[in-house]
Parts: sequence; C-alpha cells; structure tokens
Amino acid sequence: MKNITTSIILSLVTFTFLNGQNMKAPAAKKIPTELKKFDDVRIDNYYWLNDRENQEVIDYLNAENAYTEAVLKDTEQLQKDLFEEIKSRIKEDDESVPFKYNGYWYITRFEKGKEYPIYSRKKENLDAKEEILFDVNELAKPFSYYQLAGLNVSENNELAAFAQDTLSRRIYTIQIKNLKTGEILPDKIENTTGGSVWASDNKTIFYTRRGDDLRPYQIWKHTLGTPQSEDELVFEETDDTFRTFVYKTKSREYIVIGSSSTVADEYRFIPANDIDAEWKIIQKRERNLEYSIEHYGDHFYILTNKDNATNFKLMKTPIDQTEKNNWIDVIPHRENVLLENFEIFNNWLVLEERKDALTQINIRSWDDKINYYLPFKEEVFTAYIGNNVDFDSEILRYGYTSMTTPSSVIDFNMKTKESVIKKEQTVLGDFDKNNYETKRIWVTARDGVKVPVSLVYRKDTPINSNTPLLQYAYGSYGYSMDAYFSSSRLSLLNRGFVFAIAHIRGGQEMGRKWYEDGKMLKKKNTFNDFIDVSKYLIENEYTSAEHLYAMGGSAGGLLMGVIINEAPELYKGVISQVPFVDVLTTMLDDTIPLTTGEYDEWGNPNNQEYYEYIKSYSPIDNIKKMDYPNLLVTTGLHDSQVQYWEPAKWVAKLREYKTDDNLLLLKTDMETGHGGASGRFEALKEVAFEYAFILKLEGIDK
Repeated sequence: MKNITTSIILSLVTFTFLNGQNMKAPAAKKIPTELKKFDDVRIDNYYWLNDRENQEVIDYLNAENAYTEAVLKDTEQLQKDLFEEIKSRIKEDDESVPFKYNGYWYITRFEKGKEYPIYSRKKENLDAKEEILFDVNELAKPFSYYQLAGLNVSENNELAAFAQDTLSRRIYTIQIKNLKTGEILPDKIENTTGGSVWASDNKTIFYTRRGDDLRPYQIWKHTLGTPQSEDELVFEETDDTFRTFVYKTKSREYIVIGSSSTVADEYRFIPANDIDAEWKIIQKRERNLEYSIEHYGDHFYILTNKDNATNFKLMKTPIDQTEKNNWIDVIPHRENVLLENFEIFNNWLVLEERKDALTQINIRSWDDKINYYLPFKEEVFTAYIGNNVDFDSEILRYGYTSMTTPSSVIDFNMKTKESVIKKEQTVLGDFDKNNYETKRIWVTARDGVKVPVSLVYRKDTPINSNTPLLQYAYGSYGYSMDAYFSSSRLSLLNRGFVFAIAHIRGGQEMGRKWYEDGKMLKKKNTFNDFIDVSKYLIENEYTSAEHLYAMGGSAGGLLMGVIINEAPELYKGVISQVPFVDVLTTMLDDTIPLTTGEYDEWGNPNNQEYYEYIKSYSPIDNIKKMDYPNLLVTTGLHDSQVQYWEPAKWVAKLREYKTDDNLLLLKTDMETGHGGASGRFEALKEVAFEYAFILKLEGIDK
C-alpha cells in the first residue's frame, strides 16, 4: 500500500529571526510517499514525520514549538495572569465527599500548593484517625508526568493494588501496597490498563494486559508473591475489533470479564470466592446486540438494545439461565427516552435517562407503588447517579451541575424525599452565579433536524454581532457533551464572551438515534450540524464571523479540521486539541494503536464505499489552496490515542497550501500524551495558553 518515492530533500526547517522576536514559520521537508488503495493514489509529503525516534522529527516539533512561543510572546504576561486568575478560584485545600465501603470511609483530598491528591480512609466513622493510603505528591516527585490509577483495596482491607503511568501512554504498571505496614510488595505487573480486581481470597488479582497495538486484549490472574511470568492467562480476545476488561459486581459476589466492540458485547463470570471455577458466558456475542450487566439477588440485570430497543431497556435473567431467551423486561424500551444507566437498591430502582438533550433521574420502588422523577428547576442542567455502594441504603447519592451552577454532590432520601447537599464546588473570589445566564436554543440544520445548543454568558454582556463567542462540540462515539459548569470558563465569560455547546449528531444527547445518525456513512451530519449552528449564531447576531471561535479535541479536533475546510469564512480562530485529522491513512493502518476497534465508528476503508466516504471529509486529504482561519493545534508526543504525527502532518500541509497571513501554530507537549499534563494546576497552564490565543485574536490583552 505504501511506496516511498525518492525526491529532492528540502531543508528540514527554514526559519530565521527577523526583527528580533519575529520568526518565519518552520517548513517541514517534503518526501513524497505514495499511498495506494483501490487504484487511488494519495501523495503524503509528510509521512516521514511518523517516527518519534527520528531526531529530525523531534527537531521539527521543537522548531514548531519555538515558533509558537515566539508568535505568542506578547501574551506571556496574559498567560500568567490567566493562570493565576483561574487557579485563584480553586479551593486548594479541598476534599471529596466521603463514601463508606466495606467498613471504611474513603476520602480524596488536596493540600494547599500541591498538584496531586492524597487518598485516605477512616475506619467505621469519620471521627476515626485518618489513614493515608497514597500521597500522590510524594509518588510523583521523580517524574515529569505521573498518573496514579486503579486504586483497589482487598476484601480484608489489608492490601491495595494501584497502578502508575509515568509516560502518559496509558500503559500502567500495577503494584501492591501492604496497608498495615506501608510496604510496597515486590509484585510488579507491567503493560496493563491499570485496573485490577481482587478475588475473595485476598491473594489473587485479575487484570487486563495491553497488546503491542495498545488494545486491551487479555485477562490474567496473578497470585501475590509470584513473578508476572508465572501469571495465568484467563481470557484472550482474538477479535481485534473488541477490547476486554474485568470488574467485580456491586454485590462483590462475582468477577466479570467483558468484551466490547462498538456494536456488540459479551460477558462471562465466576464467583469471586472460586477463582478456579469455569467461566460462564452470559450471552454469546452477536453483531448489533449490545448489553451490560450488574448482579442483584438471584438475577443479573441487563441494560441492552435487544429486540431493536434503540434507546435501550432494562431486563433481568436468572443467574443459572443467562442466555438471551431467558431475559425478561424490567423497564421496557421507550421511543423518546434513552436509558443510560441504572442503580439497584434493596427497595429501589434508580434510572438515569436522557430526553430532549437533558438528563433525568427516575426513582421507583420495586413494588411499583412509587415512581417519580427528581425535580430540577434550571432550563439547562446535567444530573447523574453518583457513588452508591450500599444495597441497603435509602439514600441516593447523585451529582448535579449546570453552566451557571457549580457541581454538587447531593444525598437524597428516596423515601422521605429530603435532600442534603453534601458538597458544592467552591469557587473562590467574587463569583456569584446570579450574574450569569444559561439557556437552550434550537437550530434547524440543513436537513430539517433541530439541534440543541446550550449557551452561557454574563447577564451584563450585550448580545450582538460584536460579541465574541466560543463554540464547542465533540460529536462522536455516542458521547454526550452535557451542559456543565467550569470555573476556568469564567475567565472568558467575564471578558464578554458567550460560550456555546453545540449538541450535534454523533453524540447521544437526543437518544441513540442521534448517535447512529452521526457515524459511519452519516458522519457528515456531525460536521454539517456544527457549521449550521455557527451560521445560525451569526445570522441571529449572537456574534459575527469576526468574533466567532471554535474549539474541539480528539474526535472534536477532527470536527475542527473539517469545518475549516468546509466553512473557513465563518471563524476568526479555531483551537484543535489532539486532533484526529488523518482519518483515512490511520484507519487503513491496523498497526496503529486502537485502529481496528474503530471500524464500526468510522467505517472500514478497506471497503471502497467507506474509503471514498472517509476520504471525502478527512481533513488532511481535503486541504485546499485558500484562506484559513487563525488556528492553534495542540498535541502530545506520547499520545496513544491520536498519534502526534497526525496534527504535525496536518499543520505542515496547511502551511504549504494556505493563502492567508493568519496564525497557524502547533504546540507539541514533549512530555505528555492524549490527556495533557498531569497535576491539577499544571493542566490549567494549558487552558490559560489556549485562552490567551483567543483573547489575542479578539484584541483583549488583559
């Protein structure tokens, strides 16, 4: 498929200092590479950037970083001010709402001036002495990047499994800590996803191993005190479009292995107290049969799309008769309500639903005598089921937020209907939510579909064609971009910006069909929706093309790539974070991590119909000789989801083709991956940097 053609090698980077700090943009050398498929030949002049071990590649990325720094030199003070401003709103000595599990109250807290959390617990009651499980600040000291994950305590409360990633590739090493002595045991389990599950014997853990392509594909069993080389392979997922994982049911009675693709699932289980038992399959995988399971009493409860239940329904089946012909409805399918999640209590069933782009929480008694929804007063909000580990409780813990209301954790008595706000996100400074307004508008897209848009702005902000507006969206994988509060965002709102979330197709805000209509051969609906929202906002004088900005990350970065090809005239500036912009080349290369599992999201371009469709929108394949908006592109050298070379090649080609003098900036974090910097404050520097770019374009310097 790939034939590298020899060509004249141009200089790697041609930049010179002009007038002191002014720099000429880097120009990557061109080495034409022929990419052939279905008698179609694409020429990729920058394919050589696909080699992080090549010093020339590193030099080029560093040159782009130097150029970006020089161009934004005049925003350095603004970046610092924004960082301090955003940081000043955060309560540094903060802690989570405690939850009780297996005799202990667990707490996550932060200390003033420290980047990372401290995980602790207290035995039986909150007045007991605090026991520090992990001070991540100490663990992170030797590393420029550090992520602790998979914290998991054994049934006897004496051991804790934990996982560390020090490279930002989401490849974790699992270790075990003796909570009685503080000793880190010699066990070291490498190349994992980070999560693990304790069996009831307190000496066996199950974990997921990644393959060379980073796909989670094997479940292993490890016995404490033995080397990883002696671990037992329990399950291997041989279909490279599936990923596997392992967890323990809320009842703590069963260990479950799941295998999932975009359109199919399969689960198997054993009793947690019988690690040598034969794994029993719930229901064998079938294409287009999706399901997930939880255990309660004598049944498994199953959230599924069985019987063409597009918006999913809840079913149950006896533990000893788990095949689908034994499943019976608990909550039937509803055409206008998406069932997203559920929580089981001894006396109550709680449903997390979605209708008209809003989340709802439905509470029902098992005897069907009580059935009601939690009341929410705001026009635009997000509510979700929180951490509920106790079957016997009458208390439902849930979360609530809106674009003007900081996140809250609420304990709700399902019997008495009394609410207690256990914690509301503290926003320091002069923040008053009454100074802000949020509302929902509906935009009619080009095919007649109405797209919801959530807006937030200060009440004293004049809304007209001179108003700066930042439009944000994601629109892929059925991930719903709900209306949420952001204290960082206040730095834009307080400078006169409107912030808009476009709930475009490809997400799931309007139900499962909303997702189905924004993927595969309908993917262009995602891009069209975003553009049509932009046009509406301009035509109705919420803003104008001189003051409209767009931002998206990952698959949302792909969205940014498409809109600047299709409608560059609508936007003053665009921020594309870790963008998936070389869609066709990536989807044709199954050696790139995680590619094969994406076939049911984007389509398999080894099929000519999908090849041609993806090529028709893939950002890097549709760059034209024309003017583009000001553009900031960010990536991470160690990104395991969207490899750094996609945005690097995209920027290099845009430099070659664009006919304007607008800014085109690439910033590569040479230490991190897809999620950006570790540490709660370091990440804010990235936000301040992006905001400074927008404010510079808007002519706001403080």
